Amino acid sequence: MDMIWQALESAPEYLKLIGFFDILDMAIIAFGIYHLLRFVRKSRSGQVVKAIVFLLVAMVLSSSSVLHLRVVSFVLTNAMELGVIALIIIFQPELRRFLEQMGSGKLKELFVAETYGTDVESAIKETVEAYAAMSRDKVGALMVFERRTMLDDMLKTGTTLDCQVSAELLKNLFWNKAPLHDGAVIVRNGRIVGAGCMLPLSGNVNLSRDLGMRHRAGIGVSENSDAVVAIVSEETGSISVAVNGMLKRHLSPDTLERLLRMELMPAVDEENKPVSAAARLTSVFKGIKGDNSNGKEDS
Repeated sequence: MDMIWQALESAPEYLKLIGFFDILDMAIIAFGIYHLLRFVRKSRSGQVVKAIVFLLVAMVLSSSSVLHLRVVSFVLTNAMELGVIALIIIFQPELRRFLEQMGSGKLKELFVAETYGTDVESAIKETVEAYAAMSRDKVGALMVFERRTMLDDMLKTGTTLDCQVSAELLKNLFWNKAPLHDGAVIVRNGRIVGAGCMLPLSGNVNLSRDLGMRHRAGIGVSENSDAVVAIVSEETGSISVAVNGMLKRHLSPDTLERLLRMELMPAVDEENKPVSAAARLTSVFKGIKGDNSNGKEDS
């Protein structure tokens, strides 16, 4: 206790030694750490960062005087020396995007928090209207609503667009004679940024064999990101949604709208506390009947 009081009494003397450039130095470091954490959260690099932290902890423990694991410490130390090159290779798309935005003067986009405006709400309404019509006409559709995880790699496989979401535009894009109808439409912050995009297929071997390529692609992108994927079956007209690798099928347009609103727009409960994704999904799908594996789906 005496040491604590001595430290508190000497704190003002230490504060007097802090100058303007010291504060500026700490602010720059804090700014960099903050946006580094935002970058990790927005990209698909969270698992990689966890693995790196695990390796660092293992290296420290193996070289400590308690364990003193010489062989393990030697292997981990040499592996970490090559880690810088490995990280450059792993994060090549993100680093390239950062440098491209820096060169094009769009660096501000990396440091401005995303906002939810009327574009997202309008996009949901137009999507539900289009999906209701395409479900009746049995027109296949695949839309990916991007959230924190950037989908630039998938966006490059299609045609880049920059337009508002409208029901008529979606019905034209997914018309079976349209050149972009086979790929996916990617929506970012309520605006269409790409069409005809190719998505990774799910590697889940437990999926129903009735599911075709469109549904497997929707599940695949939801497994690799936090995106919300809306699908219309070309064969049955059934509406499905994939979130976090989970596919819910045979949804009505009203259920689709409720789900998209809860997933894509800020949701708070009566006490203004954030609602978890699991709670939102439970509330949306509560009362929905029907087997998730029955019924043949299209490709």
